[in-house]
Amino acid sequence: MSKKSDIALIGLAVMGQNLILNMNDHGFIVTAYNRTTEKVDEFLKNAAKGTNVVGAYSLQEMVNTLKKPRRVMMLVKAGKAVDSFIEQLIPLLEKGDIIIDGGNSEYNDTTRRTKELEEKEILFVGSGVSGGEDGARYGPSLMPGGNPKAWPFIKDIFQSISAKINGEPCCDWVGENGAGHFVKMVHNGIEYGDMQLICEAYHLMKSCLQLSNEEMSKVFQEWNKGELDSFLIEITKDILKFKDTDGKYLVEKIRDAAGQKGTGKWTAISALDYGVPVTLIGESVFSRCLSALLCERQKASKQLNGPCDPVHIVDKKKLLEELRQALYASKIISYAQGFMLMREAAKIYGWNLNYGGIALMWRGGCIIRSVFLGDIKIAFEKNPQLTNLLLDPFFKNAIHNCQSAWRNVVATSALAGIPMPAFSTALAFYDGYRSARLPANLLQAQRDYFGAHTYELLDEPGKFIHTNWTGHGGNVSAATYQV
Repeated sequence: MSKKSDIALIGLAVMGQNLILNMNDHGFIVTAYNRTTEKVDEFLKNAAKGTNVVGAYSLQEMVNTLKKPRRVMMLVKAGKAVDSFIEQLIPLLEKGDIIIDGGNSEYNDTTRRTKELEEKEILFVGSGVSGGEDGARYGPSLMPGGNPKAWPFIKDIFQSISAKINGEPCCDWVGENGAGHFVKMVHNGIEYGDMQLICEAYHLMKSCLQLSNEEMSKVFQEWNKGELDSFLIEITKDILKFKDTDGKYLVEKIRDAAGQKGTGKWTAISALDYGVPVTLIGESVFSRCLSALLCERQKASKQLNGPCDPVHIVDKKKLLEELRQALYASKIISYAQGFMLMREAAKIYGWNLNYGGIALMWRGGCIIRSVFLGDIKIAFEKNPQLTNLLLDPFFKNAIHNCQSAWRNVVATSALAGIPMPAFSTALAFYDGYRSARLPANLLQAQRDYFGAHTYELLDEPGKFIHTNWTGHGGNVSAATYQV
């Protein structure tokens, strides 16, 4: 072979194929490999026909096509498949070669793989890839992390193929070990929240305001011209007005039981592990779980009553504007919680995360891309030590301006019996976060009463006290610990 390939990619599902074609468009020679080798022939004869893509029919052949240091990227199912390919690649690679996992792997797995491969002098990268098949083809958001020694050797490829905003690539080095996949996990968690909020807005429009699909589509079209301008709002506008072959709206025929691949759940679990109140993402995961109880819900709907008196909306235009503001405020809460979680993980793992840079990475190419992320980038550029987005002057004023509308929407939905858990939990978080005093003092007293778990006094923080509340409970306290 006269010219060696710049990179190899394992996994020829739609994301893998499109990423290869994207790399080819940017002047990189790519070797394509798939465990089922028939897919290699099929790809070369069809989508990759006329390109510089090289086919390989074994891992050894694939490795032989590569320049040094060899760069091998995998887009395969997370878990065992990734470990299996790594085990097969190790004997074929040399010191300084690079393995890249571009799937939705769990970040702890990425940390483990980075350390294990470093011991074998092979560089490992775990990179989030967002944008779906269209993003992979024309410019995804890429979030690489792992062994930082690998970044100079993959930077040109990654930043060339990524989406661009004002000429800046939506890709930069995130951090060591599992940082890249952690940031991608939080991205997906925020995606869960954004989608749930939009679905709840749709539910209120349809069930309470009784708008037609065309009317709802036009509302989302208008919303997409302002602060809510985003990919998810845009596609919702298109989905709502899409008609099936029989002329009926397709979305209304779809079974209302949501699926999930696990990254939203991972975000919620991490939030619980680290004690960060990422309530909106957690509620979005639970909402999908509740939707999956379709048969139970259908039975319950015939037995459990809602409000006795229906809510009559006189001014639909006013409520729609309030709903827009409530969606914007709730969206701010969702991102604030996501960045809180990343900040806590950075403390725990020693990652030096660039929060403004992360907002830029999400500004284009990915599923949560929106104008809104530009404001987040500016907030962290002005104050890299910002502890919470809600304390940035721009977002603080935005929440203040939307607050009345937000409360009215949550109250209206409750009175109408329409579930809006994401809107509600976002507002509850805001009210909790702005409270100088919460009723946890009573909770601590309860814990000490029944379990001798101790408490601290306001004027003696750090000193743990146990009270014999009953006179016969004893004076020995339980060990103190934080969960």
